Amino acid sequence: MIIAVDGPAASGKGTIARALAKHYRLPHLDTGLLYRAVAENVRRMELDPTIEADAVAASNFPDDMLDDAALRSDDAGQRASIVSEHPLVRAALLQRQRKFANQPGGAVLDGRDIGTVIAPDADAKLFVKATPQIRARRRHGELRERGSTISLDKVLADIRARDLRDTGRNAAPLVMAADAGILDTSFLSIEAAVIRAIELVERQLALKAAAARGASLP
Repeated sequence: MIIAVDGPAASGKGTIARALAKHYRLPHLDTGLLYRAVAENVRRMELDPTIEADAVAASNFPDDMLDDAALRSDDAGQRASIVSEHPLVRAALLQRQRKFANQPGGAVLDGRDIGTVIAPDADAKLFVKATPQIRARRRHGELRERGSTISLDKVLADIRARDLRDTGRNAAPLVMAADAGILDTSFLSIEAAVIRAIELVERQLALKAAAARGASLP
């Protein structure tokens, strides 16, 4: 079973995806970490993230780099949003993600193009969203816990800038798959959001099972 979880930055999609992976006992991949790894490689190699050739040169990295704490920094996130705009970088990481998704038993993947590009035939798809202001407050709290002194206004501006880049890029833009279930986490607790996510997945699985039997749910 493949579950695709998409959504903008700080919407809660990672938390939802990890909870679904635990619930269904499936491996989980935060695909955003792949782009953060490219971004961190660009920094270490002293290359320019805005230059496609430089970003592609940094796209070959070992799997254990995904555990590097440096990938969780706000700087890595900003650079990742930039390198992810390059079509050749996305192409370089495409098979890596599809291989993970199509492993025996399936997987849960979260990102921005899972249900539309990486796993368009996923058994269940969610699109997780929240208002920019709430997402900014969440991200600001995370950064403060890590010792950052960045202002909430700056985080909100960064969130909006990333949304524009993610939805406006030519290569695999952030867009909700037509068959995805919408989960707005703006005013939900983590527990309530997870319960709703499981309900949405179960509903999609039931509908597909009914369709396969040639029947329909009441």
